[in-house]
Amino acid sequence: FDRKNYFYPDLSKGYQISQFDLPFGYEGYIELASGKRIGITRVHMEEDTGKLTHQELHDEKTSLIDFNRSGVPLVEIVTEPDFHDALEVKEYLQKLQQIVRYLDVSNADMDKGEMRLEPNISLSTDPKKLPNYKVEVKNINSFKFVEKAINYETTRQEEILAKGETPAQETRGWDENRQKTFSQRSKEDAHDYRYFPEPDIPPIVTTKAQISTLQKEVPELPDKKVKRFEKEFSLSFYDAEILTRDKPLADFFEEAVKEGIDQKLNPKDIANFIINKKADINTLSPLALVKQIATGKQTVAVDEKELEKIIVEVITENGKAVDDYKAGKEASLMFLLGQVMKKLGK
Repeated sequence: FDRKNYFYPDLSKGYQISQFDLPFGYEGYIELASGKRIGITRVHMEEDTGKLTHQELHDEKTSLIDFNRSGVPLVEIVTEPDFHDALEVKEYLQKLQQIVRYLDVSNADMDKGEMRLEPNISLSTDPKKLPNYKVEVKNINSFKFVEKAINYETTRQEEILAKGETPAQETRGWDENRQKTFSQRSKEDAHDYRYFPEPDIPPIVTTKAQISTLQKEVPELPDKKVKRFEKEFSLSFYDAEILTRDKPLADFFEEAVKEGIDQKLNPKDIANFIINKKADINTLSPLALVKQIATGKQTVAVDEKELEKIIVEVITENGKAVDDYKAGKEASLMFLLGQVMKKLGK
């Protein structure tokens, strides 16, 4: 670990414990649906800062500091400059959140501050030459907001460049109410932080055996799961992608497929029910869902004339329930439906 030195109110001790030239991870990538790979430069650990809130109190501009999260470990993931538009950024971030959740590293819930998005935006007309400036928009907490911030910054910087000027290298924030970014402070370069090895934390040595063990513990990740669902369960890419967006849902589906074997249900029937009926997996067990699907299929299989006859019988025999339903008591309809199912032997 290293010390990154700079004075700012959210770092009361005047330095941040971080990693500089020896991060835990480097030279990775995440593949988008188009097949394009977004390079990951580094994955490093550091301590979080305090949370600053800027607002007006008693007609004076005030900054409030919440130190509750200061010192809490976080992981920062830095990409290569491989994005060409805001939609690519949004897709990358959504895939990253999905992977983090599959690994059970974090819930990455942005409403709770567990994942923050910080795009660095700069423009160049030459794809082989990076611009000599960059603007970082800090602490965005929504995929929608990050898309808006990038599009706003792109337009703002285009207008500055069109005048023959260079945008200032700075840190900016996103104001959702005004739908625009705003300047926070000038952006430092690496040498400004005066990095040096953290004296209170000794170097951490990771053995090949430890790395091998960790690799074996990595679960099946979303992209592989999508391909397996397509092949093993004969699902379309569309269905497989929806079912694997969330690991608990993917696990629920696979368990339901196993339970459905005795009911002679194929995986496609189960996938259609989960997706189209928006089944609540928090209130249903896989077995209960399978029985619900099987019951529905059996009911449909009843002869229509026979079904009509049974419905007439139930209505005739349960006049009060019918009157209650007509009077607006919707619960009576469920009672009548139950009587129909009872006569069907379901």
